[in-house]
Amino acid sequence: MPEPRSPLGQPLDRADGVAKVTGRAKYAAEFAPPDLAHAVVVTSTITRGRVTACDTAAAEKSPGVLAVITPRTVPAMKAVPADLLPKGRPPIELRPPLADEKVSHFGQAVAVVVADTFERATAAAARVRVTYQADEPALTLEEAEPTAFEAETFVGREDLKHRRGDVARALAGAAVKLEAVYRTPVEHHNPIEPAATIAEWDGDSLTLHDSSRWVHATRRVAAGVFGLSPEKVRVICPFIGGAFGSKGFTWQQNLLAAAAARHVKRPVKLVLTRQQMFTLAGRRPETKQAVALAATKDGGLTAVRHATMSETSPLADFVEPCGTLSKHLYSCPNVEVTHRVVRLNRSSPVFMRGPGETPGSFALESALDELAVAAGIDPLVLRLKNHADRDEEKDRPWSSKHLKECYRRGDERFGWAKRDPKPRSMRDGNLLVGWGMATAAYPGIRMEARAKVRVTADGRAVAASAAHEIGNGAYTVLAQIAAAALGLPVDRVRFELGDSDLPFAPATGASQTTAAVGSAVTAAAVEAMAKLVKLATTDKASPLFGIAVDQLAAREGKLVSRADGAKADAFSDILRRAKLKGVEADATAAPGEEKEKFSFLSTGAQFVEVKIDPDLPRVRVTRVVGVYDPGAVLNPKTARSQMLGGILMGLGAALLEETVYDGRGLVVNPDLADYRLPVHADTSDIDVSFVNEPDRHFNPVGARGLGELGISGIGAAVANAVFHATGKRIRDLPITPEKLL
Repeated sequence: MPEPRSPLGQPLDRADGVAKVTGRAKYAAEFAPPDLAHAVVVTSTITRGRVTACDTAAAEKSPGVLAVITPRTVPAMKAVPADLLPKGRPPIELRPPLADEKVSHFGQAVAVVVADTFERATAAAARVRVTYQADEPALTLEEAEPTAFEAETFVGREDLKHRRGDVARALAGAAVKLEAVYRTPVEHHNPIEPAATIAEWDGDSLTLHDSSRWVHATRRVAAGVFGLSPEKVRVICPFIGGAFGSKGFTWQQNLLAAAAARHVKRPVKLVLTRQQMFTLAGRRPETKQAVALAATKDGGLTAVRHATMSETSPLADFVEPCGTLSKHLYSCPNVEVTHRVVRLNRSSPVFMRGPGETPGSFALESALDELAVAAGIDPLVLRLKNHADRDEEKDRPWSSKHLKECYRRGDERFGWAKRDPKPRSMRDGNLLVGWGMATAAYPGIRMEARAKVRVTADGRAVAASAAHEIGNGAYTVLAQIAAAALGLPVDRVRFELGDSDLPFAPATGASQTTAAVGSAVTAAAVEAMAKLVKLATTDKASPLFGIAVDQLAAREGKLVSRADGAKADAFSDILRRAKLKGVEADATAAPGEEKEKFSFLSTGAQFVEVKIDPDLPRVRVTRVVGVYDPGAVLNPKTARSQMLGGILMGLGAALLEETVYDGRGLVVNPDLADYRLPVHADTSDIDVSFVNEPDRHFNPVGARGLGELGISGIGAAVANAVFHATGKRIRDLPITPEKLL
């Protein structure tokens, strides 16, 4: 009997696609409990200081106002639990909102107005009069540098200090050397859906409809802050309108909505404005990165030094881990990586797509290109020469690595061999043409997750875990994983997610959902199948009675004898005879001893073509070729879509995105009119392909992550192409026309 085609690896449409395009998908702000009130946040207009007076009289007299909440009237809230993550202090704000009158950044919440309609709450919020005592703020990396402190770890799992060999000696004796400083600006997430929460109390139980990409963490934080047991809090988020790192932890609006609902004793909705998304919902911090490289005459790396300084707020301990790739991406005997952090009076930074790897790869991969120019070596040849055959940081083999194949395929698909290495040598009519490339890389991360699987008497199955649908489509891909493990057609499997009542899942971030939750789904499906097998093989009425377990296979909703395909028993028949409505299993999956034996890294090659008018040096990206090795690609259609999004986000960071602060520390472009973002209609030709080699050391389905891999290296590839086109090296993003004049 021929084996049916596995659901894994099939380019299926997103299971949630129709619901989204028809408006049936329900987002956090679209739930409507009875008697819903609306909250609007009043934010600070200074950058540092304290509130000396808050006149709420006019607001309280406004039509429909239910309450004006200030630090003096806010319901009691405890500090955010400091042990939210497995190790170390979480890189988020532990101070609950409105805890005191202290102001640490522009746009900080200083009051909340609650009214019966959003319009009335907005009007009343404008009537709150706040008086401040302003103090001198810290606004730039340079002025705060004397107070910089050394960062040791990233969220307790990634060592940020690394030294091997003697870097100073290698630099002193280098045949070819490069030293440069690279900078990246503050960037903001700007998802289509702003941060939103609806809070509803029922006695001492709290329900949050929240735009969260980690409902279990939001539940734990809310429980800790309001003095509840976690079982008393339920967080629901079936759909997210983009996150990119934000929405991973609680922010001020989550807790303020719950506090307001407790205060007015009715459900409260709080949705941040677009302007407030720039001060209350996280961002990527500014970085300044000093890179020094040394090499032999033929380009062999002898030293890498990557010293990073980034900034955090007075309220959080976030660090941007820019140097992590420099520890192991290339083979080099002498390496030194350090990270320093300063506190500026800005809103708190947080994870943003490819935290560390995105700004860090801009610096490292730009420096590699500069080294190649100095040595007179093709940039691709230089990377091949210094390919790391094993992880030299931890002295371990890679679990699976096909970066050389990515280089080879990218070379062929892009036509890199036709590149004239001389800057300003390639033209298209009057336009300067530049070709640049860079390596993409992101670690293979997989945390503990739990899932449950139920096979029902109608021959269908439901799998569930408290994951989220962003990324390459968790509703679809996790259903594919369950279907493959159960031997069911994928259209007979439904996946449930986005609810803290479901089994634990880690944050939907770090490119780990498919790997982590998919492993738990596989384990639960295997246990559920074991129950079905036992029912069939011990039932004398079954055609499979007495057959050894290892002689059975699951196909198309049936258990089938491997030796005799005519002997088969449908799941529905097995359950009917047993008088059961279904069988269910839940399982936890976590990394095992393999994490001590191997290093896990997803890699890729990015190739970019730009065209620039020399008289008006506006950069146009005309072609991108990306070839990637993320392990097994479980759904090529949704995977390609996710990579397109990552590449586009990288192009935006390279050419457009920058949050601008004025001399007082106020954000001057806090909206989509002035904060420039690319959309898919702005792109031309993007060619995405995959090596598609499963990494069986990593997890059962052999799939590592995708989300961050597409953005990694893109900024450097663009900058390298711009140098090739113009002969001008831009070391601070974004690359704007005025920097090329």
